[in-house]
Amino acid sequence: MTGPLRLGTRRSLMATTQSGLVAARLTELTGRAVELVGVTTYGDVTKGDLAQMGGTGVFVSALRDKLIDGEVDFAVHSLKDLPTTPDPRIALAAIPPRDDHRDALVAGAKLADLPPGSKVGTGSPRRIAQLRALRPDLEYVSIRGNADTRIGKVASGELQGVVLAAAGLRRLGREAEIAQIFEVDEMLPAPGQGALAVEARADRADLVELLGVLDDAATRAAVTAERAVLNALEAGCAAPVGAHSVVTGQDLNLTAAVIAIDGGRAVRKSTAGSSSTAMDLGRALATEMIAEGAGTLMGEQQQ
Repeated sequence: MTGPLRLGTRRSLMATTQSGLVAARLTELTGRAVELVGVTTYGDVTKGDLAQMGGTGVFVSALRDKLIDGEVDFAVHSLKDLPTTPDPRIALAAIPPRDDHRDALVAGAKLADLPPGSKVGTGSPRRIAQLRALRPDLEYVSIRGNADTRIGKVASGELQGVVLAAAGLRRLGREAEIAQIFEVDEMLPAPGQGALAVEARADRADLVELLGVLDDAATRAAVTAERAVLNALEAGCAAPVGAHSVVTGQDLNLTAAVIAIDGGRAVRKSTAGSSSTAMDLGRALATEMIAEGAGTLMGEQQQ
């Protein structure tokens, strides 16, 4: 390989910022120059509700098409956007160290202090379900758009708050606008939230090996367990499913939940084991959750 590596990225400020961080780190570790190639995805141009479209893959397929066609050498995604079923043509070459996994509220006050009837915006059924459990007296509004657009709705008074991923706000340098960080006992994050995925064509072994310098084993184990829950539940990334793993040494602790969209009921389970069995732990936990009615809760949300 000669010349700069071509990194495919969505065109949003969030995506290019994330990709720029990966590019800089790869150059630092390997000396290889990287240039960003902007790609417009279906999720960027459609005005539809992502949850209604299933969510999973709408930001990913166009980047993967560019990879397969050889128009870019590798691509960076928010890991939570990746479908949980592997594509044999694509290698998940690296999962860099995870940023903050939690959700954040941008508002003039903490959630508990917002006046009854306040409007809070988010595009995630998972967040809405858990917010309703915390504050059933607020109005939750489905919104689309980039971070600036969403935060702007609070500044204009159209909404009294919006919930976004803390990692994205930090990467954009907007953490000063965070009124509250939700801990996992209040709001379980999306599987893989806060982590990035670096993909390349599976048949480019040398490139996959090169990109492997970016991989963080603990992060990979943690998100593998989380995504195994999602896969075994046969739920897309727009389903009201939260999961979070903590890896300490060789130990992995996993908690996952399926929450009714009205916030009134949830199936929440935890497990622990070796990080080397991350996928098995996630699948086994999902089986336990299904036995306790998780599938019924997801079915209600999809109707």
